[in-house]
Amino acid sequence: MSSHHFVKEQQEPAVFILDTAELSFDTVSPLLEWVPTVLVAQHCLDQVLSWGIKIDVILATAEFQQENLHLPEEQYPVKFLTSSPENTLDEGLHYLQATTHRATHLVGFSHQKFRNLEEKLGSFDLTILDAGWKYYPVKGGKFKKWFAESTIRLVGTEGMPVEISNENGKLMLPLMYLTQLEVPEGITEIEGKGIFWVGENLNSES
Repeated sequence: MSSHHFVKEQQEPAVFILDTAELSFDTVSPLLEWVPTVLVAQHCLDQVLSWGIKIDVILATAEFQQENLHLPEEQYPVKFLTSSPENTLDEGLHYLQATTHRATHLVGFSHQKFRNLEEKLGSFDLTILDAGWKYYPVKGGKFKKWFAESTIRLVGTEGMPVEISNENGKLMLPLMYLTQLEVPEGITEIEGKGIFWVGENLNSES
């Protein structure tokens, strides 16, 4: 069998590209290593096509589909999924759930809309890539990860108390709308009573 022959078994997290503003191909490229299912919203399709990414599903209005009937042939076997700009996220996630995907990277989804995802976290493992930051949801109240010395972000319900532990000691603080913290190299643990998101600056890894 050719080493270039891949069979998609929905084990890799899907990549759902909702916007490409403030995003470069270098940010998205690591997500594509294992040939995931790729969904793209119509308004950023041209940019994604210019990156040379193989697309599986285009979420678009019926009018857009009629005007771009050539795309399914050029990107075969791409398919159209009818959606309006307002319900692109819901339609895309519904499709992924129906095709037994359990994990998805939301590329170009604003972290400020994190509340829109909370009811979906029971069905999906979701991460957000937004303007050079990657946000992980913490659903069980506890988060533990090794970081290089860097700045991280905490996003959640304003006023929620969280406890941060690392080699600098322990710190208890209420979340602001977006809380930024300097963390030392090593393991950082964070605990909170509800769902919150931890943001990591992708540019600081290089």
